[in-house]
Amino acid sequence: MDLQLWYLLALPLLFLIGWWARGYEARVRAADQGGAPQSLFRGLNLLLNDQHDRAIDAFIAIAKLDPETIELHYALGNLFRRRGEFERAVRIHNYLLSRADLPAAERSNALAELAQDYLKGGMLDRAEESFGRLVEDPRHRFEALRALLRIHAMERDWERAIDCARRLEREAGETHRVAIAHFNCEIAERCVGKDDLAGATRCLEEALVSNRNSVRASILAGDIARRAGDTAGAVEHWLRIATDAPEYLPLIAERLTLAMDELGRRAEALNLLRRELLDHPSVDLLDVGYRRATEWEGAASGEAMLRDELKRHPSLLGFERLLAIRAATAQGDRELDLLRGLISVQARNLSRYRCRTCGFRTRSFHWQCPGCSTWDSYSPKRIEELDAVP
Repeated sequence: MDLQLWYLLALPLLFLIGWWARGYEARVRAADQGGAPQSLFRGLNLLLNDQHDRAIDAFIAIAKLDPETIELHYALGNLFRRRGEFERAVRIHNYLLSRADLPAAERSNALAELAQDYLKGGMLDRAEESFGRLVEDPRHRFEALRALLRIHAMERDWERAIDCARRLEREAGETHRVAIAHFNCEIAERCVGKDDLAGATRCLEEALVSNRNSVRASILAGDIARRAGDTAGAVEHWLRIATDAPEYLPLIAERLTLAMDELGRRAEALNLLRRELLDHPSVDLLDVGYRRATEWEGAASGEAMLRDELKRHPSLLGFERLLAIRAATAQGDRELDLLRGLISVQARNLSRYRCRTCGFRTRSFHWQCPGCSTWDSYSPKRIEELDAVP
């Protein structure tokens, strides 16, 4: 009897304890959920005010309150990556991948973010491995192939770069013919370095199949012919550039005129230079023309060519060359030396090449921009000549 009475008294007490515990848990959960939006708004406000460190602290506080916030982990990882804190970004995305309850779609997204961390952080081997796994995922396939194309180009693994580019052309409908032509030219140059002229020729044929207007392939074809002892064949390749892409003639004018000289075609070479200077003025072409005219016809002929071209197309770079000639014949003229020095300083800045995509400037011509890795983004003209075009 006493035992039944005790049960009757205990049941209401247990009910009251359960009700209180449930209410306490609800209040704690409400407090946590209420703190998260407050921290979120504070973090966004700090982010908008460029207070990145304090914003990150606020977002980390939210992640601690609610570890299930996957999107917030992505946001934190992207913030760390943008700030160059790649190790912290890697830890964030590795944490997501380590969760057993992560859905398959989110696992792929986390792997894609991790691959970007590795790529931006310069860990190319890990980035390549991560993007290689993503190639099999239809949602990330093209993104992964583009990243692998970039990685293979950075590693100068041209064969694998060609494979990625062709897969993107077939599957994504993209056009990479210019890049593929340059990749083949890179392989051709490597073959030339190994004295494998036959292999280099095959690569150039592949380059012209991808891009039949490839100026670089035509230049290399002339170089290979000259190296093989076929000077006439080399001249034929280079003269084709003078016809099809005359703006690139300054890049090969030196070797072209020397080869034509070997074939006894001096007059033809000088006529070509004078004609191209009229139609496509260039400081580099003028420099070659002046030296060839001086060497083959005398100093008076070279100076006359330089002076006539400066009258038609005045340029600081051309005037610098004229002053160099005058300084050589007027030894001890301090005022002339001072003027030449001042002009040389200004001309040095104008004698560079400039990338059309990112504006990166270099003293030598590049087929691929060292700044943005874009192919064919450099004009063969110097900055002074580009800025003078109306």
